[in-house]
Amino acid sequence: MSAERGNALTGAEAVVRILQGYGVEIVFGLCGDTSLPLYDALARLDHGITHVLTRDERSAAYMADAYARLSGRVGVCEGPSGGGATYILPGVVEANESSVPLLAITSDISVSSRGRFTLTEIDQEALFRPATKWNAVIDRAADIPGTMRAAFSAMTTGRPGAAHIGLPFDVQRGTMDEEDVQADPAGSRRTAPDPEAVRNAADAIACASAPLFICGGGVMTAGGEAALLAVAEKIGAPVATTVSGKGSIAETHDLAVGVVGSNGGTPETRAVVEAADLAIFVGCRAGSVTTERWRFPAPETTRIVHVDIDARVPGANYPTEVAVVGDARLALEALADVLDGAAPGRIDPAFVAEQRERKFAAFDVLARSDETPIRPERLVSALQRALPDAAVVIADPGTPCPYLSAYLVLEKPGRRFVSNRAHGALGYAMPAAVGAHFARPGAKCVAVMGDGSFAFAAGELETVVRLGLPITFVVVSNASFGWIKAGQKTGYGGRYHAVDFSRSDHARIAEAYGVRSWSVSEPGDLAPALEAALAHDGPGLVDVLCQPLEEARAPVSEWVA
Repeated sequence: MSAERGNALTGAEAVVRILQGYGVEIVFGLCGDTSLPLYDALARLDHGITHVLTRDERSAAYMADAYARLSGRVGVCEGPSGGGATYILPGVVEANESSVPLLAITSDISVSSRGRFTLTEIDQEALFRPATKWNAVIDRAADIPGTMRAAFSAMTTGRPGAAHIGLPFDVQRGTMDEEDVQADPAGSRRTAPDPEAVRNAADAIACASAPLFICGGGVMTAGGEAALLAVAEKIGAPVATTVSGKGSIAETHDLAVGVVGSNGGTPETRAVVEAADLAIFVGCRAGSVTTERWRFPAPETTRIVHVDIDARVPGANYPTEVAVVGDARLALEALADVLDGAAPGRIDPAFVAEQRERKFAAFDVLARSDETPIRPERLVSALQRALPDAAVVIADPGTPCPYLSAYLVLEKPGRRFVSNRAHGALGYAMPAAVGAHFARPGAKCVAVMGDGSFAFAAGELETVVRLGLPITFVVVSNASFGWIKAGQKTGYGGRYHAVDFSRSDHARIAEAYGVRSWSVSEPGDLAPALEAALAHDGPGLVDVLCQPLEEARAPVSEWVA
């Protein structure tokens, strides 16, 4: 019996009503045979949810990922069984490993069809188990409400993460009592730190002569930017960030070090890390990139205080003097309450300023270069000047990530820069910019990608044009998988193999989809093209012929060495 008859809902209708109950406004997805009941419920019911049809299930997940990061809400994506489930997986695991609350709903073959060589059959529970924080395939329509409540609870409590729900075809068509279809939209439940652990951390900081914060994305996920600044200023400690933590502090602040690590870090930012005798990791897993393979900070000489929502993180990579398990904002606020004041010695603010000036002096020399192909530094500099206030920048792996992480200066705190750092899959920036637009429709969204990444996701240009989204795309064009080619140069004697491909005219490709486009090969034409694209009230693309990454001076420590 349908919802209109009064006392029963189909499983598909129940899913829509529960999403509505949790305040979901956007669902990104792609249709399939096993999803027909769900699509019919979305078409018939009055629910206020906008469905964004994508051209690839990977894109749907990347859109939901960026939407969640920039809106602070759960991102929702959906796809069909079989290939749809396997295609959506990269975006799900990226969100989960980046601590992003994302719900992936994949429809499935009927429960009654299992084990009968049914088209698109795959064990979805087993497929998604290692890629999610929480995962279930529903066998009965009556289990839908409880399963969805459990999924939302898992995504939004403790360490945020991804959840997956498998929704078989016959479960979507089954019925249940309308009174059982309830959401529990209480919101996230923040984890407060243990007061004794906070006091121990304060004691460790008090006896440090040169404390330094290294902040990951957990600071902004918790809304802890103001609390971080209060503590840093109170004790006079510089603040470095990971790529995902970029925006935890305004990068123009006197205490801001910038991004550190092997991707986006520079010798100057490393020098500040080396000057610290106590590293305070906050919302950061202290992984291989942030620490340049656990060398900076040096574990032999640097004491560690580690603040993280996930109890498994502190001590995983460094001997930890004090572990504070809890929400980053609550932990920082608690620290501010018990800390007395500045550390006894501190890292000299003049030293931090000197390192920052040296870093940008070297950058500016290349940013002013009139050489061709265009230097990546010149692209970043021109983009910095052209970006409007509150713009959101999405950076794909490869050339965009290290350059923008290192040299794009965020003048205000907050998440305005996103890159997929957990798995670093190509093809993220273009669809992620769509999710970013729906999260912050009043902000200009800019996606910067290499030409390899463009080829992964070019089909979504149709989505952008169909929806009329005023997104600006920038393609760093050098006709190679540059990151791998640079690695072959520095680590394998320049024996290049299977990394070069033909040059594509990305501007003409975009124009074929209906995107207004510019192609730039001369440095003097770059700034006007970017300004025109950003001023355009529809989708625009700038194709920039850039210096190959293996020839550039990218801020990637393994290549510098």
